[in-house]
Amino acid sequence: MNEQTLSQRLERVATHVPAGARLADIGSDHGYLPVALMRRGAIASAVAGEAALTPFRSAERTVRENDLGQQISVRLANGLAAIEPSDEITAISICGMGGETIRDILDSGKARLSGDERLILQPNGGEQPLRQWLMDNDYRILHEELLRENRFDYEIIVAERTGPVKYTSEELYFGPLQMQTRSPAFLSKWQRILREKHKTLARFEHARQAVPEEKVQEIVDQARMITELLV
Repeated sequence: MNEQTLSQRLERVATHVPAGARLADIGSDHGYLPVALMRRGAIASAVAGEAALTPFRSAERTVRENDLGQQISVRLANGLAAIEPSDEITAISICGMGGETIRDILDSGKARLSGDERLILQPNGGEQPLRQWLMDNDYRILHEELLRENRFDYEIIVAERTGPVKYTSEELYFGPLQMQTRSPAFLSKWQRILREKHKTLARFEHARQAVPEEKVQEIVDQARMITELLV
């Protein structure tokens, strides 16, 4: 993967960045996403934010080698602290982190959100707490998709603030739109997870030390919910 050939996962993320957007890519790593979009003429400007020095330097190098220093600002900052009001950001992408981490980035940086920007989020697990945050903060999920790459399942969640929205506990767990479309990738993912839940319960039965009842009940409830989904 490089700034010319994105991974399948980042290509799918790229399709949800509005044409002409002013993008903030938080946790930009090598800066491949904003650089690729700028090279294609798909966005107007970008901020590539990185909290760690090594990927920050990598992003700087990618931007410099593509002669895009005027259009892409690479910043060493924690989360949404990379964004300034003068950037007039219209889209924020946060990819390749746990859902809880993305949630914490959004929550701690709420003061930097205008509420008008599109969020394009690609969590590596932990989707439920991320969806909970979106609901609690009046963000409606506009699009969800799931793809499998290198034996991993990746979900992409696109959301915009529209006013109060209510999702059920099942919708928060599985994804409200995923539940409607029931794609083959989605069903395969939950079939795999259900098998893992059953293996976990079998291990609990043979564990030398008693597993706390509430932990067992949590897995039982999740397995039941997944079974009902797959019927």
